[in-house]
Amino acid sequence: MLSDIEIAQKAKKKPIEKIARDLGIDKKYLIPYGKYIAKIDLGILANLKNRRKGKYIVVTAITPTPLGEGKTVTTIGLSMALNRLGKLTSTCIRQPSLGPVFGIKGGAAGGGYSQVLPMEDFNLNFTGDVHAIGLSHNLAAAFLDNSVFKGNLLNINPDKIYWRRVLDVSDRFLRNVKVGLGTKEDGIPRDTGFDITVASEIMAILALSSSLTDMRQRIGKIVLADTFTDLPVTTQDIKAAGAMSVLLKDAIKPNLIQTIENTPCFVHAGPFANIAHGNSSIIADKIALGLSEYVVTEAGFGADCGAEKFFDIKCRVSGFVPDAAVIVCSIRALKAHSGRFKVVAGMPLNPCLEREDIKAIEEGICNLEKQIENVLLFGIPVVVAINRFSSDTEKEIEFVQKKAREFGAYDCCVSEVWLKGSGGAIALAQAVIKASSLLKKFSFLYQLDLPIKEKIKIIAAKIYGAKDIEYSELAESKIKLFTERGWINLPICMAKTHLSLSHDPNLKGRPKDFILPIRDIRASVGAGFLYPLAGKMQTMPGLPSHPVGEKIDIDEEGNIIGLS
Repeated sequence: MLSDIEIAQKAKKKPIEKIARDLGIDKKYLIPYGKYIAKIDLGILANLKNRRKGKYIVVTAITPTPLGEGKTVTTIGLSMALNRLGKLTSTCIRQPSLGPVFGIKGGAAGGGYSQVLPMEDFNLNFTGDVHAIGLSHNLAAAFLDNSVFKGNLLNINPDKIYWRRVLDVSDRFLRNVKVGLGTKEDGIPRDTGFDITVASEIMAILALSSSLTDMRQRIGKIVLADTFTDLPVTTQDIKAAGAMSVLLKDAIKPNLIQTIENTPCFVHAGPFANIAHGNSSIIADKIALGLSEYVVTEAGFGADCGAEKFFDIKCRVSGFVPDAAVIVCSIRALKAHSGRFKVVAGMPLNPCLEREDIKAIEEGICNLEKQIENVLLFGIPVVVAINRFSSDTEKEIEFVQKKAREFGAYDCCVSEVWLKGSGGAIALAQAVIKASSLLKKFSFLYQLDLPIKEKIKIIAAKIYGAKDIEYSELAESKIKLFTERGWINLPICMAKTHLSLSHDPNLKGRPKDFILPIRDIRASVGAGFLYPLAGKMQTMPGLPSHPVGEKIDIDEEGNIIGLS
């Protein structure tokens, strides 16, 4: 079997103008970035206002292991399979962060014969959107510190500056830093730190904005700090919002590329799914839905993370209602949820995970049961996709299929898109077509006018299965403050580990009777949500002992090697 990058480099790409033309995009809306990438001018939105919207499919997953379970591979493969069945389909996915690309995870272009192209550009600098977000974010940080340094006319409390700086590299040494060292002309010393760029509120804003005007308004609402009298200080207050928006004038335009089988793929934004809402942009979805019969998008991590936020935050803002959901699982992950096996990224897989073990699946399949239940809470039909590995046996697959249907899934199909491309997801695509035609009764999990604590309680109890919630003194004070400031009507974007239904990554399967600790709650007023921190959350990843970047190089002919 060839490596992912070898498969990608041998694939036959079509010029991006051809991909756009087949989708019905007029050339005047195309802004080429070379031969195989283009941005889409937002002027196209006016032409799509009265278009009938395509079917809207969201792909999510069970609680993943650190290796992931093939959600992006399935998203891409399902899109290609729907096209193969004669349904004009577009894919909408997030742009990856360079931190994981060079760190432990590698790229996010899919894999095998279910990838997006050009794979190298997609995983690396692409069209510079993440770089623009980093510049915009750090400009606000510079303006903020300068405002304090130059007389502090806004009465900013240096101990209540919440806006850290960002960098699109995994670097644990920058998590906590002291700035302003040196002479008096070099600034005022204070403790702060760095987050990875995709954790920036600006990334979440880009993903949730409906237009350039909407983005500008949201950026002006970002709260950077508090004054000594406990009043919020925004980007508008420090007069940085306009310049920040200027830096994003091109980043707000979605990117168009193609899959390995030439299915159109919109790539736009990449917010974290455990800190932010973990979904690609509303603008990209809006364009795709106006041009396609089917749009397949993905929500980050498990259904308890990205999918819950997709329904309660993204759909609430966009007004779009999904027609069906696909939950991806793997046999090895279901075994891991038994709690008997430890999966560590970068380390050899436990050989027992590659042997037939119905008992282990039976002990761990409760996680699939809960994630199906989570999606059904929103009234959306579910199709389960088993991302098949060579070690999976027919007996194991049949057991999972039987259980998935008993748990309420409309169907459960094997996906072999990594090995076979679209041909490996025909049954899955047919099941999705049927499921998306079913009558749905979509509803949000909670109403926005509920108190902050009540909304948190509903998510914790209904989605995670928590028995109760424990608030720190800091969290209690923040809830009181945010209520006084009138931010009570914002949706909740829970920040927690993606490796468990609970806050504790060590609790596998379907944890019950646990207490969910809320140690802090923060406000992303520009993005339009509050995010409680359940347990310890890391917003700047570190590098492993042997980063993926060690294998990446370039040959004498300029070909990239080792990228995965």
